Amino acid sequence: MSTSTTSEAVPDPRPVEVRHDLAHVPLAPPSRTSGVLEVFRRRYLLRLLVRREIQARYAGTAFGLLWSYINPFTRFLTFYLVFGLLLGRGLGIQNFAIHLFAGMVLVNYFTESVTAGTRSLLSNRGVITKMAMPREMFPVASMLVSLWHSVPQLFILVVACVATGIWGGGPLWVPDAVGMGAALLGFLIIMVFGTAFGLMFSCINVLFRDFQRIVQTFINMIPFTAPMMYPYWISYNRFGGGVWHEIYLANPVAEAVQLIQRGFWYPTCDGPCAMMPNPNGDGTTIPAPEFADHLYTRGFVTLAVGLLLLVVGQWVFARLEKSITERL
Repeated sequence: MSTSTTSEAVPDPRPVEVRHDLAHVPLAPPSRTSGVLEVFRRRYLLRLLVRREIQARYAGTAFGLLWSYINPFTRFLTFYLVFGLLLGRGLGIQNFAIHLFAGMVLVNYFTESVTAGTRSLLSNRGVITKMAMPREMFPVASMLVSLWHSVPQLFILVVACVATGIWGGGPLWVPDAVGMGAALLGFLIIMVFGTAFGLMFSCINVLFRDFQRIVQTFINMIPFTAPMMYPYWISYNRFGGGVWHEIYLANPVAEAVQLIQRGFWYPTCDGPCAMMPNPNGDGTTIPAPEFADHLYTRGFVTLAVGLLLLVVGQWVFARLEKSITERL
């Protein structure tokens, strides 16, 4: 009779870094990332966060996604009644409702991106303390959720532009390549600045919990700093085209609002889009400037400044994120 013996594998006595050729690989914490670029490398996880935040926002509501249409419409109606009809700011502006709502699309996108981005780390404290993942993902996800909520508003804007051409007596709204490029540039400006502020403010808000209240206070002023509830020429006349006028135009929201108005409001006009009182005081009106000079050049310069600010925001985030977990 033959007997068989089972032999157990003898453990390899060599160190693990030698067995797996890891000696040349430096040790790094599992959550170490290359910043915002790492967020987009992990697109699957980013999609999960965006989907989770969208579902959580409307969880338990009866109307659900309809609130994405109801809220901007009621806000638009309020601004139109107060500034267009009551205060008469829409006098001399063709299709003032389009002028107003086009600006509101980007203003709402900016304010929601900054507000949600500021709260993003605190709102996801449970995930941050349990999972090793790029923490920049949370402000970026908040910006993308805000962009997703801009889609219904953009749809309403397109319908309004088409309806104005059919029933409003003006020319049929036909989007042109230059105008759509301007609108896209406006969205890019808001996207970059919203992400930059979200990165910086989210860390500061963890260290100083009152900061989100401060941010909200300044956010409430944003709608009045862009030419949407009033025509552009009012700010030009008020500041006389001097230094204060340039400071006014340096506001990225004001630049982005003019760009999207170029894409959607401007093609709906029949003749001059805006009229202003004649300076000689004879009671007549003359064509007014619809937008600032060198609108597109200003737009690309603003986008470049926003990209630089995004780099600064990433640097601030990297400096402060080490103390985030212990303060959550």
